[in-house]
Amino acid sequence: MKQERIDASSLELTEKVVSIKRVTKVVKGGRNMRFTALVVVGDGNGHVGAGLGKATEIPEAIRKGKEDAAKHLITVALDENESITHDFTGKFGGASVLLKKAPEGTGVIAGGPARAVIEMAGIKNIRTKSLGSNNKQNVVLATINGLGQVKTPEEVARLRGKSVEEILG
Repeated sequence: MKQERIDASSLELTEKVVSIKRVTKVVKGGRNMRFTALVVVGDGNGHVGAGLGKATEIPEAIRKGKEDAAKHLITVALDENESITHDFTGKFGGASVLLKKAPEGTGVIAGGPARAVIEMAGIKNIRTKSLGSNNKQNVVLATINGLGQVKTPEEVARLRGKSVEEILG
């Protein structure tokens, strides 16, 4: 996965909270309540990241999740239709997400957690299918994994030692 460091301070990041869970730890004196927030951030222009924040208060958990997501930004290769350049399946844990290239006018066809990632990345035309686990965190990370591994025709041509025309046919 392309995980080169992207300077988050230079980007205008927007955030979307995918899920907030209340988690409990049973201790001698009773139960400790905490919150975990799964947050996706992106600039709507090919940069997206996800993070998990944990705290005793919900706003603090969201803030921590946003900071974590900004540290783990990836760049997504987009084509002229504001879609991905080729079909790919992203996998993480038990979740896999099938990402399919779509022509102009298709829109975003995606389920909840995958949709959040795709909208934050700025993809306008794509079809997705979540396979395997429905765990929100794993689906988000599988989507990011898949988007990070999508290559441009130029990258493929360079790796194979061919011209872009030979790759595209």
